[in-house]
Amino acid sequence: MRFRAPEQFLRRLGRLVKSEQVILTILAALVGLLGGACAIAFREGIALAQTIALGFGSESVYSLAGTLPWWRTLTATVGGGLLIGLMVQFLLPTRRLHSVAEVIEAATLREGKMNLRTGLVSAAASAISLGAGASTGREGPVVHLGATLSAFVAEKLKLGRSLARLLLGCGVAAAVAASFNAPIAGVFFALEVVIGHYALKAFAPIVIASVAGTIVSRTHFGDFPAFTLPPNQIVSFLEFPAFALLGLVSAVMAIVFMHSVAFTQNTVKKLPIPLWAQPACGGLLVGIIAIVFPHVLGVGYEATNDALHERFELWMLISLLVAKTAATVISLGFGFGAGVFSPSLFIGAMLGGTFGIIATHAFPALSSGYDAYTIVGMGAVAGAVLGAPISTILVVFELTGDYAITVAVMIGTVAASSVTQQVFGDSFFTWQLARRGLELKGGRSRNLLRSIRVEAVMKSDYDAVAPAALMIEVRDALQRSRYGEIFVIDEDNRLHGTITLADLSDTAFDTELDAVINAEDVARRNPPVLTPNDTLDKAMSVMDAVDEEHIAVVHEAKDMIVVGFVHQLDVVTTYNQAVLEARAEEQGES
Repeated sequence: MRFRAPEQFLRRLGRLVKSEQVILTILAALVGLLGGACAIAFREGIALAQTIALGFGSESVYSLAGTLPWWRTLTATVGGGLLIGLMVQFLLPTRRLHSVAEVIEAATLREGKMNLRTGLVSAAASAISLGAGASTGREGPVVHLGATLSAFVAEKLKLGRSLARLLLGCGVAAAVAASFNAPIAGVFFALEVVIGHYALKAFAPIVIASVAGTIVSRTHFGDFPAFTLPPNQIVSFLEFPAFALLGLVSAVMAIVFMHSVAFTQNTVKKLPIPLWAQPACGGLLVGIIAIVFPHVLGVGYEATNDALHERFELWMLISLLVAKTAATVISLGFGFGAGVFSPSLFIGAMLGGTFGIIATHAFPALSSGYDAYTIVGMGAVAGAVLGAPISTILVVFELTGDYAITVAVMIGTVAASSVTQQVFGDSFFTWQLARRGLELKGGRSRNLLRSIRVEAVMKSDYDAVAPAALMIEVRDALQRSRYGEIFVIDEDNRLHGTITLADLSDTAFDTELDAVINAEDVARRNPPVLTPNDTLDKAMSVMDAVDEEHIAVVHEAKDMIVVGFVHQLDVVTTYNQAVLEARAEEQGES
């Protein structure tokens, strides 16, 4: 039977099931199945793109790519970059590929809302990027795709803000669980990074979604972890200081990596290269690196696995550490899509292996072997970059099933994350948002203000006069104005300035100059303005900075076409309502 409206579906479901929690459980399971399907579809998409670009779809990328002629590698990376550039230029309004940062933004600032078209295009472009050899990760795009589909479900069912955010977390948990075959890690990644709390109301449905996603993934790929690890045993507790030291070194590596991405992005913006050509230029540089070190192509799981099995010598570990870092920084800096989880694991494995060989040679009797340090390095660098130490530790635990090595990973990851937080201040994702002017700090109520746009509270019944209006007309308009301020607007509706009684100064009551002075002469030029897309948080900041209650709203700052105004009373009222909603939501989640 076909329902005529989402509301009707919810009403009929509500008659059958009276408990909201049961309905949420059903939705969580459905979203979990979608998340698992997203992981499968994305990996198959990478395999298809890789078959076209490199001639094979196997995940044994570097061993097969090493047999290709150099021109085939360059053709794949440059051609793939060109296609990505065109997709970004013509198919994405934001002119960038979306990943985990946008999921966090949606959960924190946009009431769980995401654009379906943008999500699908970003997923397709990210799959092409990885298939063409971009040195990035696949988990971030899968997380974004799972979140996008869960947001689409929430929108179609017209769920409220709280349930929409929760369903978003369900999609994220399912995507992570299906990608790593790690349901526990999926749960805690969603809670730690997206939801931001561990309340039981959120915990239960996210667990269900994570398990559902894992079931779908295992049905298709089998019950195999992302990496096959040899058994490990910590030789002595005296080795734990070495793991802590590795955590500190990993923090330095994570900070260098993130600063390098920022430096590259800033440099690329200054280059005279059009947006659509930037990924192709980056692809050329990555391809040149890959001719010597094909290990850097794609997600790099094969090389990471080899490092875990101690198949690389010291010189190769150091070389791959430098090469992968450079290739990933170039890929991200020049606009290739996808994530940073896999590269972080790769970089951490090479760093940990390098540290392990040196530590083993220095203290052979106390060393558990350099493969143990490789595992610790993976967790430490990834946890520091992602800002998600708990879920990173759980990923390693589910990959190894070894309690002893997990304790070592905990030490290294906590040390790396703590130092990175103190020095860098943010995770890679929150840093990305901060570069776009989106600040997540300040609490739930402040974030709610950042999710509300000026257009939601602006009014259009402003008082205005023409630039050539005589002073008698200006005085009359000020007397009739409800807010004691009028806008000087020309026939094209462009703002020339604003006038208050204080702006009139001596001319307020001196009529002798009325014949020679008009509205434009006494107007305050370059007044503060807002745009409909600005947040109420910005509106409050502007009002506080200029000490004014009445601010004009223009279509764009460059055209100054007036579309309305916003008053401080309306902003404060909305702020108070946001605080009440935030408190009610927090009480409901506890």
